[in-house]
Amino acid sequence: LRCRAAPLPRACRGWQASMKTGSLSYIIPCNRLPVQLMSQVRVYTSNGQKKDLGSEDRSGSAPEETLHKVGTGQDASSASQKTPFLKEPIQVKVKAVLKKREYGPKYTQNNFITGVRAINEFCLKSSDLDQLRKIKRRSPHDDTETFTVYLRSDVEAKSLEVWGSPEALARERKRRKEAEIKYRENLFRNQRLLREYKEFFGNTKPRSSAAAMFFKGPGKVVMVAICINGLNFFFKLLAWVYTGSASMFSEAIHSLADTCNQALLALGISQSARTPDPSHPYGFTNMRYIASLISGVGIFMMGAGLSWYHGIIGLLHPHPIESLLWAYCILAGSLVSEGATLLVAINEIRRSARAKGLSFYQYVVQSRDPSTNVVLLEDAAAVLSVAVAATCMGLTSLTGNPYYDSVGSLGVGTLLGTVSAFLIYTNTEALLGRSIQPEQLQRLTELLESDAVVRAIHDVKATDMGMSKVRFKAEVDFDGRVVTRSYLEKQDIEQLLQEIQQVKTLEELEAFMLKHGENIIDTLGAEVDRLEKDLKQRNPDVRHVDLEIL
Repeated sequence: LRCRAAPLPRACRGWQASMKTGSLSYIIPCNRLPVQLMSQVRVYTSNGQKKDLGSEDRSGSAPEETLHKVGTGQDASSASQKTPFLKEPIQVKVKAVLKKREYGPKYTQNNFITGVRAINEFCLKSSDLDQLRKIKRRSPHDDTETFTVYLRSDVEAKSLEVWGSPEALARERKRRKEAEIKYRENLFRNQRLLREYKEFFGNTKPRSSAAAMFFKGPGKVVMVAICINGLNFFFKLLAWVYTGSASMFSEAIHSLADTCNQALLALGISQSARTPDPSHPYGFTNMRYIASLISGVGIFMMGAGLSWYHGIIGLLHPHPIESLLWAYCILAGSLVSEGATLLVAINEIRRSARAKGLSFYQYVVQSRDPSTNVVLLEDAAAVLSVAVAATCMGLTSLTGNPYYDSVGSLGVGTLLGTVSAFLIYTNTEALLGRSIQPEQLQRLTELLESDAVVRAIHDVKATDMGMSKVRFKAEVDFDGRVVTRSYLEKQDIEQLLQEIQQVKTLEELEAFMLKHGENIIDTLGAEVDRLEKDLKQRNPDVRHVDLEIL
């Protein structure tokens, strides 16, 4: 960078002159002369090309620029006396920037795909993949640490080599798609063959039967309730036919509704044990809540509705009641049986609540086990309704007034309506995806924040998926220094230093940074996996963890 200036007679102090470099102006200190410098800056990029700044407004620029005189008329008179200005070099630091690579809107050359995707999507055989490069990557599954993947570009090239052209590959994909559609059309036949195969295979291998879940826990409670309520319905129906009592009719309808609803609960329990599939990746645990919700609606429509209807008919058209002796005997037996089922449900809920560290009331209100809750509330309502029916029937037998019996039917219907409303509310809340308790959420948050790699967490969400299964999600701000140090602790520092010292060109620097940058990203992914594993181990209720990196 050269410049030439003409001395001016007037002296100055401080920041008095400006130098223009292209479109930039620099204020330079001067203690002798006010000068204005015009210069040209040449910037050399990393690819060896040079760019001229400050010459946009001129068709050409000379390496030397003449200084324009600044001052009054006296300054102009001394223009003839020009003395050469000392040529002092000015150092300019130029920032070398790596050339930006354009990847376009779609870039899949560095994508990894699994062997299953390579076989299904590119119509290859497992023997075709043996000739491709195999890359070991961290596994996203908890049961394995690493798994093998392939470069998508290698798989695409191999598929073209096998099939000859993209058109032939597209035809093969279309043919397989048609075969898959045909298979789905014959799904019923295939399922029947699969069941036959399982039955044959079960003769030589022990098979896990779904019936085992009905011998313990909520399944046991539901099966006991089905048996008892079925017997109660039969005997109450006989008593109603013999006596014609409206209260006894309501009790018979109540027992029938309980039997049907608990059979629905048994179906929900069996369906909830199904293993997850691609269409339902989080499983079928909500089937218990769906069955309980339908049960609540059934109680309201079938139990409460018919009881109200029969009670209103009794008030509008009263008729005398026959001997109530057999009705009292059946009600007494029903009270004993319903009370026994109620005790079984209470003991099961106490045991489950104690295991979860909750009180009996909290366990019921939060609907932790919907099937047991339905049995508990139905049997509690049954015991109370037996008491109401016996009281109203006793008043009718003492006074001879059939209105008391009809009022008892209305009372039983009101009790069933209250139970059904509570079941509908609690199961709807569970199906909507409610948050976990604040204390449990605070424990999960503190566990994450206490880790060294975490700076802060934001947007924390923890949803109760039902049946003691929690899904946790949070955005995590990781400490890059700690993550990098974790990577460096696993490296040979001396060898790393030698690699740094051997870097001489921009290409070598780029290769060095890309290599270790990818390894640091892998280390960050391993830290995410470690945090998710710790959350699941320390909190067994947490089944699904989604940590997003800020």
